[in-house]
Amino acid sequence: MTRAQNASNPAKLTPHLGLKHRNTFGLDAVAELAYEIHSPEQIPAVMSEIAEQKLAWRVLGGGSNVILPSALPGATLLIDILGQEILSSDEEAAYLSVGAGVPWHELVAWTLENNMPGLENLALIPGTVGAAPIQNIGAYGVEIGEYIDRIEAFDVKDHAFVTLPKEACRFAYRDSYFKQNPGRFIVTKVVFKLPKAWQARIDYADLAKQFPANANASPGPEDIFLAVCKIRTHKLPDPKVIGNAGSFFQNPVIPNEQYETLLKSYADLVSYPDLPGKRKLAAGWLIDQCGFKGQRMGAVGVYENQALVLVNHGGGTAEDILGLAKCIRDKVHDKFGVTLQIEPNFF
Repeated sequence: MTRAQNASNPAKLTPHLGLKHRNTFGLDAVAELAYEIHSPEQIPAVMSEIAEQKLAWRVLGGGSNVILPSALPGATLLIDILGQEILSSDEEAAYLSVGAGVPWHELVAWTLENNMPGLENLALIPGTVGAAPIQNIGAYGVEIGEYIDRIEAFDVKDHAFVTLPKEACRFAYRDSYFKQNPGRFIVTKVVFKLPKAWQARIDYADLAKQFPANANASPGPEDIFLAVCKIRTHKLPDPKVIGNAGSFFQNPVIPNEQYETLLKSYADLVSYPDLPGKRKLAAGWLIDQCGFKGQRMGAVGVYENQALVLVNHGGGTAEDILGLAKCIRDKVHDKFGVTLQIEPNFF
């Protein structure tokens, strides 16, 4: 019997586990060895076993930001650490501790039900809490990094649990210290700091349209939550109906000089202010201008309501998706001189 199986609270090990239900693209993938992690305490024994056997390994949460190949050799850790609690609350903020396996949207809804607003702009984003800070998920003018106080994780390099304060996480646009150091940390818990001084954030164009400036009352957190759900439901397909990973490409950030040059040729270029001297372009608009919206390439294609979303119509493979992505990237680069970066991780 292995060390992981000998642990007092052992991680369940399943050989040759199908992962079609664990990735939102709905790709047929099989994990050679799948470990179900329900508590942080199970991780050290599993990682010791992996090291002893010199196995390739990776972590999988909700599978909403990954492209899985047909076979995953070695070990796949399925992070199912649940639980959420209010650690403390003072005049300035509430501190909320959440397990890495908690579904993200369920957390957002829970915070509003418990009168702790702040995350409502991030409603209906698929995936788990543990995966969210790695990509520093964001939507409608808000990024998760703004509301994180600290993160608890297992440091694979030092074989020890660590706590990283917000400053150490190095959050940036779709980036973090965890993403910069792949394979080093396994996130187990996220502690959020939700300020009591709440203010509606509806500057993002699509969201602002939901709340006319001449309205009698300002929107509350629940109003924004519902508006975001409405927008995302229209733009993004339900993974249970058609496989997808949400936004497939990052919005590219370019120098102002390049932006001004593009604007001379494309007066309706969609963009947003970014850091000083930079401009963020709408990747969906760039792809749409290249004629990809609603197009199919075999079993995969581009969603008819949002060019930023690639979909699996059924039977598609990782190779199919990456092939379509390459076509899109090449065409956008040829037309606009802009290189798109893929958001989902490819194992």
